[in-house]
Amino acid sequence: MDVVVLGYRDCIGSAFLGPYDMLTMSLRMLTKPGRPLPFEVVTASFNGAPFDDGNRRRQEVDKGLDSIKSCSAVIVPAYICDGNNRLSLSIEIGAIAAWLRHQHALGAIVCASCNGVFILGEAGLLDGRRCTTTWWRHDDLKANYPRAQVAWGASLIEENRVVTAGGPLSWIDLSLHVIRSLCGGDAAKEAADFTVVDTTPSTQTIYVPPGHLAASNRFLLEAERVVRQAGDAPLTARQLAVALNSSERTLHRRLKETSGETPKGFIDRVRFEITRTLLETTAHSVKELSQTSGYSDQTSFRRAFQRYSGMTPGAYRAWIKARRGTA
Repeated sequence: MDVVVLGYRDCIGSAFLGPYDMLTMSLRMLTKPGRPLPFEVVTASFNGAPFDDGNRRRQEVDKGLDSIKSCSAVIVPAYICDGNNRLSLSIEIGAIAAWLRHQHALGAIVCASCNGVFILGEAGLLDGRRCTTTWWRHDDLKANYPRAQVAWGASLIEENRVVTAGGPLSWIDLSLHVIRSLCGGDAAKEAADFTVVDTTPSTQTIYVPPGHLAASNRFLLEAERVVRQAGDAPLTARQLAVALNSSERTLHRRLKETSGETPKGFIDRVRFEITRTLLETTAHSVKELSQTSGYSDQTSFRRAFQRYSGMTPGAYRAWIKARRGTA
């Protein structure tokens, strides 16, 4: 069956063409002599007509949605925006949303990257499911689709064949995920090696400016202040609740509503942000930082840091130096 790369007006051109190129290149490499193709890749628009992407470049497609009765998977790209633009609820988007909902009901894997995830929201496919989007549209996704379980900072989440991914270029992760789902882990690893990309999506957290969540909410700002003032002293959810003149139950509810985190997750993330800044701006050793981070030992510190960043503290410091050209 087909894997459909779906294009629509104002979508990001690379997020439309990129999955097609990556999947077709991988297919050529994965297909063995005498064996049928595991799937075929087609491009489509809602009516089969060419469309203008977000940079006004004309994009051709293979098919219209009406001619695709069923498929194995669909990849929906992000659209061009400045961080504030809302999804235009046009006839085109409505038709795409209805078709996606139908394909998912037939068993297809439905994938979307960045703000393309909002189209899945219009299709009702996020209701009751864990999902993610790029960090700077997190609040918008929660507000627009309150029944969705939006996870902060996650790079890729699949729940019941609905796959959502973070940034505008996360179509790479989605493409590998489709290969993994249809052809197995070994094929995904082989495809990743062939195209020279990483098989494991990195967390978005390392790209989020420190304090981004707190800046938009006074309650989070005060909670973050308490965590920072605690320094290296142990801090429990109960202690945080008392400092905020709140009950543990209210603290848990408000954090879930505003950041999607548990109290422990909130404390750990704020301490990760503190440590991340120190790794970037000081020469303190990892051992020194672990002793002032509020964790009981170096192993716990390293484990928590890797959970939020996707890499060890030492690897993060080296990565930052390389990005700044100071390595």
